[in-house]
Amino acid sequence: MARGGMPNMGGRNMNQMMKQMQKLQKQMEQMQEDLNKQEVEATVGGGVVTAKVNGQKELLSISIEEDVVDPEDIETLEDLIVAAVNEAMRKAEEKATGEMSKLTGGLNLPGMF
Repeated sequence: MARGGMPNMGGRNMNQMMKQMQKLQKQMEQMQEDLNKQEVEATVGGGVVTAKVNGQKELLSISIEEDVVDPEDIETLEDLIVAAVNEAMRKAEEKATGEMSKLTGGLNLPGMF
């Protein structure tokens, strides 16, 4: 390796690369901010339970159809709630991953999302 740094990395090329990285970082920050504002819904049980989460993967709301509430069968309702929340979280993650791949051209950058 050449003395003082990486081979073929002249000052101008390095400056260009740094500017591109800064631009990408700003785009990623803006994308994350936009994703955090978005809401994702998932419905399970034929539409009887709906969960809504935001891009920060915070549960915003649960909607339960009245006819699914059976005091004799709380376990089924609990299972439906868990399934709806998990599906909404999965969709939020999928959306974030899809948006990230648009910016990175499919590169897998660990720890980004």
